[in-house]
Parts: sequence; structure tokens; C-alpha cells
Amino acid sequence: MTLLKNRILSPSQSDNLLLWILRLLALITGIIVILITAFLLLEALPILQQLGWRRFVSDPSWHPVQGFYNLLPMLWGSLLVTLGSVLLATPLGIGSAIFCQYYAPPVIARLYRTLIELLAGIPSVVYGFWGLVVLVPLIGKLQSPGTSLLAGIAILTLMILPTIALTAEASFAEVPAEYLQGAAALGISRWATISSVVVPAAKSGLFTGLILGTGRAIGETMAVLMVCGNVVQTPKSLFDPIRTLTANIALEMAYATGNHRSALFVSGLLLMVAIAILVAVAETISQRNIYG
Repeated sequence: MTLLKNRILSPSQSDNLLLWILRLLALITGIIVILITAFLLLEALPILQQLGWRRFVSDPSWHPVQGFYNLLPMLWGSLLVTLGSVLLATPLGIGSAIFCQYYAPPVIARLYRTLIELLAGIPSVVYGFWGLVVLVPLIGKLQSPGTSLLAGIAILTLMILPTIALTAEASFAEVPAEYLQGAAALGISRWATISSVVVPAAKSGLFTGLILGTGRAIGETMAVLMVCGNVVQTPKSLFDPIRTLTANIALEMAYATGNHRSALFVSGLLLMVAIAILVAVAETISQRNIYG
């Protein structure tokens, strides 16, 4: 028994071991991010040294064979399809989490949660295929051609909604029971409790879900490639076809060479910058929530 006890790590030793493992994992993650960024920068450097950044927003169009490298229409396409999907998915996801957590009977809540989890596990290509054969023809009946910014927004809304909903529900579940009991003791109605007590208490988790959903939307490739039409233009309406930066990389990387290939890596750098800005904003808001 004494020998067995000696073999068991003390709590302090276990904590130290866990701390070093976490430090190692964090270091590996940081190195991977740095290596990916360095690789993108090295591949994009030839055309950046030759043309500079300005050509990517001032050229007449995107025709790499003719020496035109304007990425602005595709950047607008990526931003608009992401913004539209986030604006739709956020209230839907938070509303479904509120329903599941506070209004639905237990049986219905479990079934509803299972369906949301199922949506989260569907591959993006399946969403894209469904959108191509079902959603695009429906939009085409309103205004041709059907493949459009609106189709991309609708598909991405379905794709990021489970992420926002499940994160929101987990955040609501972590709200201390004392908050709800105190509100009940004061005679506050259920909706007033949710809007004035639960949501403010869970705002950090809600914002995390929003950031995760936005990150998935801005980086999505296959689904938007299949339903957005892949026309390089700045959309003037929801029914205009668009091409996103991710779709452009997927479509052209297989045959791109020289400056054309380097320009695609510039697209990757732009996406990395967008994600970095998103993370920085999230960290700033998180710190304000902690210390504000």
C-alpha cells in the first residue's frame, strides 16, 4: 500500500505536470500559426515586391493572365455574405437557445437539441449540394440566375446557426441558479428575467459563439462556391452572383502559376488579417467584460 501511494502523484505534482502539458500545447499551437503565416507571406512576397499592395485594389478587374489583380470585388463578396449570415443566424441561434433552455418541455428540448447538433455535423459540401438543387432554383424563380449573394447568405446562416445556438445554450446553462432564484423571489416575469438577468450574465459566452460563427462563415469554401455563382463583381443587390476569396482560391489554385499563384496567396493573407482583426476585437471586448 505504501509503495502504491508513493507512485501516485501528489496534487501539486499533478498540477505542475498539467501546467507544463498545457504550456507545450499552447507553444505548439503558436508555432503552427506562425509557420502558416510565414508560409503565406513567403509565397505572396514575389508579387508584393513586384507590384505592391495598391494594385490589388486599384486594378480594373481580376484577370491574372492579363496582369490585372483586383481582389476588392471578392473581398466585398466575402464580407457581405459573412455579415448577412451573421445578422440572420445570431438572433435565430440565441432565440433557439432561449427556447430550449427556458420554454420548451424537457422532451421537446432534447429533441430540438439533437436536431441542432445534427445540423452542426453535416458536411459543408452537403449544404452546398442542397442549396444548389433546392435553394438556388427557388431564388431563380424570384429573379434569375438564382446563384447569388442571397443564396450564399441563406446557406451560411444554416451552417453557423448550430454553432451560435449550442454555444449560447451552454452559456445559459452556466448562469448561476442564484440569479434565477433571486429574480423569482422579486416576482420578475420569465421574459424579464431572461432579458435583464440571464443574457447579461451570459454575454461573454454569447459573444464567443458569435465569433466562432463569424470565423466559420468567413472561411467557408465549398458551400459558397456551389451557390454564389462565382462571378467576380461587386454586388449591387442580393440577387447578384458573387465570388468570395475562399472560392477564388479553390477554383484557381490548381492551375495558377507565377504571379497568378502569388496573388492567390495574397488572398490567403487577407483572410488571415480578417481573422486576426476578429480575434483582436473579441479579446478587447472580453477584457472589457472582465475588468469593466
